[in-house]
Amino acid sequence: MKQSRITRHSKQWWNNECNQAINEYRASRSLESWKKFRRVVKDTKRTFFNIKIREVASKSCSPWELMNWVNKHKLPTTEAIKYDGNPCIITDSLWEALHATFNSALHQPIDDEVLNQIEPKPTTIWTPFSKEEFRQALTKCNNLSAPSPDKLMW
Repeated sequence: MKQSRITRHSKQWWNNECNQAINEYRASRSLESWKKFRRVVKDTKRTFFNIKIREVASKSCSPWELMNWVNKHKLPTTEAIKYDGNPCIITDSLWEALHATFNSALHQPIDDEVLNQIEPKPTTIWTPFSKEEFRQALTKCNNLSAPSPDKLMW
């Protein structure tokens, strides 16, 4: 049987009642004791956080301190993008960087001779099959992946 012990990494709301409920579940492994454990945890959390909310609201008169968005504002991701050594701070400079990057070969000449150097692969001969055979094969397939080794999504 595993012993739970409270450490500095434990949840602040965890108490002896939670310990008793989890130990009862571990001993019996029954559905009823699991439901009781979940109910005890839910009630304990609710009580703990209601007390914390009341403390913050009465102490500083600003319950907004409970929200993450009053902390230091995270910088937008566009400041991390640089083009030609300059940061893309505004939308126009970001657009110019993306446009210049992805359309850099737009008006460049194309050398088709490179394709002639590639050796052609041998063709695969397919045995004929009907629509019904194809449908039956598809019904056996997994809906989450294509019937191929690369597991591409449908």
